[in-house]
Amino acid sequence: MLQNRCDVHTHTLYSRHAYSTVRENVLAARDAGLELLGVTDHFSDMLFPGTDLSHGSLRDYQHFVNMRVWPRSWEGVRLLRGAESDIRSLDGGLFGQEVEVGEDITGRPARSPSTLYDRVVASCDYVIASVHYKGFADGASVSQTTQMYLAALGRPKVLVLGHTGRAGVPFDVREVVGEAARLGKIIEINEHSLETARREGRTWSSCRSIAEACAELGCQVAVSTDAHICSAVGRAPRALAMLEEIGFPQELVATRSAEAFLAAMEGAGLPVSGL
Repeated sequence: MLQNRCDVHTHTLYSRHAYSTVRENVLAARDAGLELLGVTDHFSDMLFPGTDLSHGSLRDYQHFVNMRVWPRSWEGVRLLRGAESDIRSLDGGLFGQEVEVGEDITGRPARSPSTLYDRVVASCDYVIASVHYKGFADGASVSQTTQMYLAALGRPKVLVLGHTGRAGVPFDVREVVGEAARLGKIIEINEHSLETARREGRTWSSCRSIAEACAELGCQVAVSTDAHICSAVGRAPRALAMLEEIGFPQELVATRSAEAFLAAMEGAGLPVSGL
């Protein structure tokens, strides 16, 4: 039986359509026997639709800026700070990368100019890059969408490609998975994608094909819940069952232990000192 002792894709009240606090998720992780929890709220224009970002206000996103106050160990669970950032263009651009920020959260001039993305991810241990709004890819070729994912993989702090099996954007699976393996990056196997899909449906088939490519090409995966309420944290029976059906190797499950996930971070060039 595959072991999975980390949940590195979870959401809190900050994500607006999620319903639990950081502490509630930590307690749920403890009760589920997890060693490590990653909180990765949405960093996306789904949070504040219609907001004018032309001036790059940090105030709506100070949740991320202040994550440094979270303890690193809480109720016996290692706690990591992350964000799920939207892929917003065919060049692999992430939300906030084109927004210049000149002020801090109090409105005072920033010491040096930067982008909204850079200010937010400075407090993150890692970033999950996901497609939620796929309209920008309408009419794009598979070559273009493949390059989109490849470019996203190379963005600063990006460690994981999120729920690629349900994003509805076709791409060359082997090329993306192969590049992720080369870079030491991670492909997510997302429980939420499977719990809302039929086993004979397109999403389930897509997720399985991606997992099979990861097994064949030696790419690490993160088995994650994408939990939007604490009762779902650490519970990924469908994802684990699918991986077991295809004989997925335990050593490629980056979330099999806290040590394995931290080693995966380090292998991808992300700092792990103090974690």
